[in-house]
Amino acid sequence: MGKPFDVIFRGATIVNHDGIGVADVAVRDGKTAAIGDLGQADARDYVAAAGLHLLPGVIDSQVHFREPGNEHKEDLESGSRAAVLGGVTAVFEMPNTNPPTTSVAALQDKLDRAAGRMHCDYAFYAGAAADNLDLLPEMERMTGCAGVKLFMGASTGSLLVAEDEGVRQVLRHGRRRIAVHSEDQERLAERQGLRRPGDVASHAEWRDAESALRCTQRLLRLVRETGRRVHVLHVTTAEEMTLLAQHKDIATVEVTPQHLTFAADDAYAARGTRVQMNPPIRGAEHRAGLWQGLAAGIVDVLGSDHAPHTAQEKGISPGSNAQYPDTPSGMPGVQTLVPVMLDHVARGQLSLSRFVDLTAHGPQRVFGMAGKGRLAVGYDADYTLVDLRAERLVTDAMMAGKCGWTPYDGMRLKGWPVGTVIRGRTVMWEGQLVAQSQGAPVRFQECL
Repeated sequence: MGKPFDVIFRGATIVNHDGIGVADVAVRDGKTAAIGDLGQADARDYVAAAGLHLLPGVIDSQVHFREPGNEHKEDLESGSRAAVLGGVTAVFEMPNTNPPTTSVAALQDKLDRAAGRMHCDYAFYAGAAADNLDLLPEMERMTGCAGVKLFMGASTGSLLVAEDEGVRQVLRHGRRRIAVHSEDQERLAERQGLRRPGDVASHAEWRDAESALRCTQRLLRLVRETGRRVHVLHVTTAEEMTLLAQHKDIATVEVTPQHLTFAADDAYAARGTRVQMNPPIRGAEHRAGLWQGLAAGIVDVLGSDHAPHTAQEKGISPGSNAQYPDTPSGMPGVQTLVPVMLDHVARGQLSLSRFVDLTAHGPQRVFGMAGKGRLAVGYDADYTLVDLRAERLVTDAMMAGKCGWTPYDGMRLKGWPVGTVIRGRTVMWEGQLVAQSQGAPVRFQECL
């Protein structure tokens, strides 16, 4: 008789490369070991999963956990706790910390800080700067490095690379795909006077659609010239989506749940600085363009762009006098990515299979993750179990991150995560952490 499995998840409706259907899933040594009718198989533990959907573990490939330098907003422990409570099994964290992640030592410092503290698996981006070009090839090959992040707009200090020659040089140093924040810094500087004190709706007038389109056009021209692959983050305009469809051989595309959910037409009036971010929430016509791009297969991944600030900084706490434009851009989102998008599934805007493609298969393809991103034998046993029938009201009080608020406060969503399983260990069940943090660096095929 064969060795018993470590655990069998019985009777779940699984969603994977083979379609959607009821099956058992067995785990051994942190890997998916068998899928099918395992009613006669032995295991040390069993999980009754009938009525739940078992998905490949959700991957959030864009988060800002603020450590080091701004731990009052978030840190690696609190951000990863919010992630697993939201059904997320792995995150890629951004380099605009203090100090920025622009050296081998800074990247290693983040990896050291994560060890033994993060609840989910993790990778960190290396930040591209004008003065660290020679370091990028080494940094991008370090264990636990997600790749290189380039800010063409909306950053400060050395992490802002706004001119074409600087971008060209970044593209020429290294081989892995570069993730890009695409807003034209020159146009943003020219239009800064359009910001109106106290009127957060003017944020989208300042950082207009042309700012994004112009930068993405420049980026694609430079990518054609240098032959480097890029991943365009948080695309917000219908015009960019049309443009990027013509360049799928070199450019992959991310959208965020908030840009698919909110529209400037009413979001700023209803939610104020809670929905202030870069690039901004735009009009309903751009939101429709994003959904069209998603339906057409142009969009490759979903990322939350979790970027928390305190309620005091945002001007949304009692007694805070902060007002736009002195309020910082960014909103939390890692804990709500799954329920927000499952609500779109419930509304018929998105299929469950496409959700899986955007949050698991897509990140695996785009970033070349090793052993993750698929519900298949031999891959890491990373699962997100969800109840598609559950309906709950989102409240600020539900949020596990340090900032303690969410842009979705007061929204009723249908479809919620029930369990988070990472390398075979159940770390969240029914809204509670049930295991100590044992997150590990994500491995990538180009760095093995």
